[in-house]
Formats: sequence, C-alpha cells, structure tokens
Amino acid sequence: MLQRFSVAAEDTLLSRFDAFIQQRRYSNRSEAIRDLIRKAFVHDEWEADREVIGVITMVYDHHQRLLQAKITDLQHDFAALILSTTHIHVDHHHCLEVVIVRGAAGRIRELADGIGALKGVKDTNLAMSSTAGHLG
Repeated sequence: MLQRFSVAAEDTLLSRFDAFIQQRRYSNRSEAIRDLIRKAFVHDEWEADREVIGVITMVYDHHQRLLQAKITDLQHDFAALILSTTHIHVDHHHCLEVVIVRGAAGRIRELADGIGALKGVKDTNLAMSSTAGHLG
C-alpha cells in the first residue's frame, strides 16, 4: 500500500533533484525518492554486517608472477561466500574476473580488500547490494 507524504526543499535543492531525476531517467520524483531510500537501507545493511549480496570485479595483469594462484587461493579461503565467478580475457596482458558473493558484509569486504591488495591487480570494485529482505 502506498502512502503519501510531503517533503519541503529549497528551490536550488529541488532544481538539482529534478535534474538528477531527468539524468537517471526516473519517471517521477516519487520513484526517485523510493530508490534513494532503498539505497540508504542497503548501505545500513552493509554497515550492520548483515547477510548481503554483492559483485566483486577485478582487472589484473595475468603475466604477474603467481597472481592467478594467489587469487585462486584467496577465493578458496572465502569459498563459502562465492556463488559464481566469470573470467574473460581483456587483451593479451589483462583479464577481468567477476565474483558474485553472498554472506556477511564484513567478510565480503575482506575478500574484496584482499583481492585489491594483490600485486598485479589493476582495479577492484565492490558493488554492494541487498538480499532485499530488509528493503520492504
């Protein structure tokens, strides 16, 4: 059931919000506000170390000595979190790997940080999401 409520905002803030809505292609202010509220709840789930889901993306130099073995060892250490991995070859020197994870937020962060700290990993990103149970 939807409930209506009012929000007051300064003209400049509302103008920026309307530009944000247009840029992100929301159909209306209500949809944008609902999405922002959900994002805040997802953030809270990660801060509270709840069970969450996420995606770790890494780009690395596969010519870096022992790097693939270190990545594999690290993934084995966190195997209970890993649901799936996908590996692609970007070019002759670089690979991209995507790791889909589910578990305690802190453990997922440990895995992502561990991957990012490895010599030869060029970029790591953790996309944080929710199991949706606490999003209403």
